[in-house]
Amino acid sequence: MGIRDLFSKRPENEAIHRTKVLVCSLGAKFQELAEEDSPIYSKFYPLTTVSFFSTINELLESIKNKYDVVHLFVEVPADGILTDSTGNQIAGTTLVQKCCESDVKLLWIASDNKPDGYIKGFKGGPINLVMTIKRNDSKFPHFLSALLTRMSSGEKMPTAWVAISPQTSRDSRHADLPATIFSAGRGGAILR
Repeated sequence: MGIRDLFSKRPENEAIHRTKVLVCSLGAKFQELAEEDSPIYSKFYPLTTVSFFSTINELLESIKNKYDVVHLFVEVPADGILTDSTGNQIAGTTLVQKCCESDVKLLWIASDNKPDGYIKGFKGGPINLVMTIKRNDSKFPHFLSALLTRMSSGEKMPTAWVAISPQTSRDSRHADLPATIFSAGRGGAILR
């Protein structure tokens, strides 16, 4: 995929069959959360892989394996620069770009992080990007399951998202949801 492909218009409906998912973490700290979320993905998408990476290079090499969804646990500091255990770094925006180059349709940063790092370090592209601020404990798996139920049935992610997470602050259902930022950069993707 070249630079022109990143800016070319995508089809309004882009159906992906046999969606391939990578649930992973950068560092061992998030192993328990990855093991909590991976069975939810596996229920809807049998081609789900779980991996724990020590280095950014391992993560980037794995992303090249043409996953449709990357569900990543990582610490995002206030500057938006991710650092691995060896001291190597990558800007969040570069990670987003690498995912786009590998045709990832959804990148979900699934660990709790303050919004400052996302705002400073993560710029979107032609990808659905979810950045978790607070999982809200057991509310996250319920939300993820409800979202994937709709998406795996053929709903586009923005439609499914709004159905379970209404975009009005006065809706009482917000108390039962995780706090996230969602950018629909590839809203036409249908992940089956």
